[in-house]
Amino acid sequence: MTDHRPVPGRLRAPPPGWTTRADVVVVGSGIAGLTAALRIHAAAPSLHLLVVTKDVLAAGSTQWAQGGIAAALGPEDTPEQHERDTLVAGAGVCDVDAVRGLVTEGAEAVRELIALGTQFDHHPDGELSLTREGGHLRDRIAHAGGDATGAEIQRALIAAVDRAPEIEVVQHALAVDLLLGDDGGVAGLTLHVLGEGQHDGVGAVHCRAVVLASGGLGQVFSQSTNPSVSTGDGMAVALRAGARLRDLEFVQFHPTVMWLGPESQGQQPLISEAVRGEGAFLVDFEGNRFMQGQHELADLAPRDVVAKAITRRMLETGHPHMWLDARHLGLDASGASPLDDRGGREATVTRFWERRFPTILKVCREHGVDPVTELIPVAPAQHYASGGVATDLWGRTSVPGLYATGEVACSGVHGANRLASNSLLEGLVFSRRIADVLPGELREWGEPAADERPEGLVSGERRRSMQDVMTSRVGVLRHAEGLAEALDFLGSLEPGDAEVGPAAWETTNLLAISTALAEAAALRTETRGSHWREDHPERDDTKAGHIDSWLDDGTVRVEWTFSPSTDPSTDPSTDPSASEVLT
Repeated sequence: MTDHRPVPGRLRAPPPGWTTRADVVVVGSGIAGLTAALRIHAAAPSLHLLVVTKDVLAAGSTQWAQGGIAAALGPEDTPEQHERDTLVAGAGVCDVDAVRGLVTEGAEAVRELIALGTQFDHHPDGELSLTREGGHLRDRIAHAGGDATGAEIQRALIAAVDRAPEIEVVQHALAVDLLLGDDGGVAGLTLHVLGEGQHDGVGAVHCRAVVLASGGLGQVFSQSTNPSVSTGDGMAVALRAGARLRDLEFVQFHPTVMWLGPESQGQQPLISEAVRGEGAFLVDFEGNRFMQGQHELADLAPRDVVAKAITRRMLETGHPHMWLDARHLGLDASGASPLDDRGGREATVTRFWERRFPTILKVCREHGVDPVTELIPVAPAQHYASGGVATDLWGRTSVPGLYATGEVACSGVHGANRLASNSLLEGLVFSRRIADVLPGELREWGEPAADERPEGLVSGERRRSMQDVMTSRVGVLRHAEGLAEALDFLGSLEPGDAEVGPAAWETTNLLAISTALAEAAALRTETRGSHWREDHPERDDTKAGHIDSWLDDGTVRVEWTFSPSTDPSTDPSTDPSASEVLT
């Protein structure tokens, strides 16, 4: 066990200027949050349900999901095969029971999403169109609008919420802190609502349960595919309330994010893994296909393998990015236009892009690159947090009355490296699971206890420098010296008299999560999945367990926890006969 750095026990904020009540508060409005709200409402229509979201309903990460949602939907696929691919990608840290729940319930959950109104792409014969992404050995990725899957799912879920007026929605609401009862369980939540919200300023919602579905931590880093709202708020709220965070060191860096130049910051355009699933491949500046020989799946290897290979090649050559070649998509095996096609090679490729990846095509052209005729500059950028608030198989956290689902949670399904397109499925399946148990175990109404947690705030002006340090020291490449430098820098950002407001609240949340993440990365002295230690380049299967983080009197503490479900002897990713072994 180690300990490090002061972190506030609660955010400094004005006392609540208004108070309301709801049985259940859902924080977040992506696939996880809206599914939880709809399913809880269906299971217990008499409950007063409140959904709060930091921006508008469609502003979260779900909206940006391009590739699709994975499930064993094809005639030649099985949940067992999906389970194996997930465990292999997870590199010995998956919770097998959680993975089994994900894959066995996944197909039914997707079909219910279709019944709700989601319009996935189909073949002309009416069969669901399924494709393949990195780490999958079967075509099992359902997509919509070519590369607009998240937007279509978000549209369908919002429409379903609109059809359920009993579900109250408050937009432009930032969750500040949980209110706790005498027993340390949930008694409410403080919010800051502004703009078009129903209330003005900071207020309190007294409630019997809170479901965190607030997304990830992408803005910890300088470059991310995550939207600007992804500042780790839900994780930080849970940490300050006494919940445990788990596996924060496993941050997935998507290998193919469009490189916009050395000074680019914030949300970056994602070039979906599905583009490689359709046949695109990576090349260096000399045109070499450097993924050949790196892994038997080559350009379709799991994301950590591809991200590491790109980063290594960048370091070897001194170039700031590599290239993705998709100029042949839609052509036949010989590289020519199909015989029955008209307009020639370029017209064929254009039509393919317009049908399969219209959103990516538009974004690339907006940034001055035409993927029909030009190589796309790509480099890894932060994409997904496999860790988060530790939960059981039903979304319960270590704080009574607090549940978590989606990217904010660590259910155990992703392990050390999320398998492509499992994230939307996780939010769908585990939100359904929460709805199965929550109505029957609601806490009694109780008043919040006096809050003795020390408050503090870090100025929003420190955000940029913190992101730069996390990117350079705790990004794709990690080693002990850099991690120590990052922790020293974070320790220098002691909470002071910063101006109260969203900028400072978000920055203080980022400080808490950055500290826990860097501590966990320093403790895991091995390379595994998406965690790459240059000074410990080998995988050590005596360290196949989890690292938990929690807050103790203003200090972030981290320690190892081990579980039989992560025993390397039962994990297929350690089987030397398996061709998908990760290195």
